[in-house]
Amino acid sequence: MIQDMNRPVLPWWRVPMVWLVIGGPAVVVVAGFVTLFIALRWGDPPLRQTVADPAEAMAPATQARNHVVTPRR
Repeated sequence: MIQDMNRPVLPWWRVPMVWLVIGGPAVVVVAGFVTLFIALRWGDPPLRQTVADPAEAMAPATQARNHVVTPRR
């Protein structure tokens, strides 16, 4: 490609395409840090759930599974 001798060459920071290439990932990184800050600052506390019998914990799933396979009348 032949450069036009009458047109000056722009420095890299004056080329708009460079800011599209740099700006996209930079916005994603900043958004990631903002999301991390929000999660650490105002995150929900974990729920403590104790189940004495493991079979009792599976009861709703077992009932739903059995309901699905029962024939219709």
